[in-house]
Amino acid sequence: MTGTLRGSIRIGAAAAACALAVVTSACGTTPPTRSTTPLAALGQPEGKVSILGWPGYVEDGGNDPAVNWVTPFEQQTGCKVEFKPFGTSDEAVTLMRSGQYDVVSASGDAALRLIGGGNVDPINTALVPNYADVFGYLKNKPWNSYEGLNYGVPHGWGANLLMYRTDAVTPAPTSWRSVFEDAAQYNGKVTAYDSPIYIADAALYLMAHRPDLKITNPYALDRTQFDAAVDLLKQQRKHVGEYWSDVTKEVQAFGSGSSVIGTTWQVGANLAQENKTPVNTVLPSEGATGWSDTWMVSSKSKHKTCAYKWLDYIVSPKVNAQVAEYFGEAPANSKACAETSDKDFCTTYRAEDEQFADRIWYWRTPIAACLDGRTDVTCIDYSAWTEAWIEIKG
Repeated sequence: MTGTLRGSIRIGAAAAACALAVVTSACGTTPPTRSTTPLAALGQPEGKVSILGWPGYVEDGGNDPAVNWVTPFEQQTGCKVEFKPFGTSDEAVTLMRSGQYDVVSASGDAALRLIGGGNVDPINTALVPNYADVFGYLKNKPWNSYEGLNYGVPHGWGANLLMYRTDAVTPAPTSWRSVFEDAAQYNGKVTAYDSPIYIADAALYLMAHRPDLKITNPYALDRTQFDAAVDLLKQQRKHVGEYWSDVTKEVQAFGSGSSVIGTTWQVGANLAQENKTPVNTVLPSEGATGWSDTWMVSSKSKHKTCAYKWLDYIVSPKVNAQVAEYFGEAPANSKACAETSDKDFCTTYRAEDEQFADRIWYWRTPIAACLDGRTDVTCIDYSAWTEAWIEIKG
């Protein structure tokens, strides 16, 4: 098996009225003080660490006795793990802001909100030895750093690919056009990811095919650009049979033939192929959206030595390989590929393919202060994306 996703599936971001308060006062509140001082040195382990994470990231054998990287961490460090899973980025942000948790695995849309809200500390990477082996193309990116400060340790990443049934879709698609302008060819059998962040997929397509719109970042849309993306999705809606948030259910739809083309993750394609469903995937010519997750430390944590020890441990080669295979994503540590049980795993997930990674627009939270650097217009924030998504789905 080339990767298994078990337990709950990430659903993506839900509504977020204020995304990054440090750079916009659109919410009408005073921006919080953002922490800018990393931890200087580790102390004695405090005995415990409370972790928020996507299901599948913090396994202690409870779901599968053969899958347990938490117990070795506890034995090595003396830090007892308390784990709470979350299902959406919005839930992660809310829980982290309570101050009850030490560490969180944050996708880019959550990470920026936590940085802007002063909820996480910048990271002293010198205290995380395994950080040195993280792929360079994942470090110091807009979704895990701000104003020159690093706020987390990259963990894993993946692309939102185009999957199609080879017995129903010919010729093989090479563009997202197949699910937008050409969607009528597969009327009722097109599938799409069920989240407001999917509006970025439409914007990405328009960025390549509507140069007059002048889109340079699918997460930075002014009113005209945003309306064009929404209109495209409303046209697509006529041909969508099902929006999915659980990849296992999407795999079932492809197996039954009720879906024949649409967005997926690599793990979904793996599962479908293991079920003998005739599917293939492609990274379309326009590129794709995707996710890159980051481990971050709470600014209110009282267990920062244990938190740092977790950051170093979870991104160590062997453990990062275990998590990547269990969850179904590319690992962040460059040495993890040599530790996977499936020696083709990193090839399948394109983990060492920097050119592939560079074609992915990783999830970020749209905010009023345009992420593409424009200052002469106001961009549409995520609360409006959420409202539009409800309207699109009808």
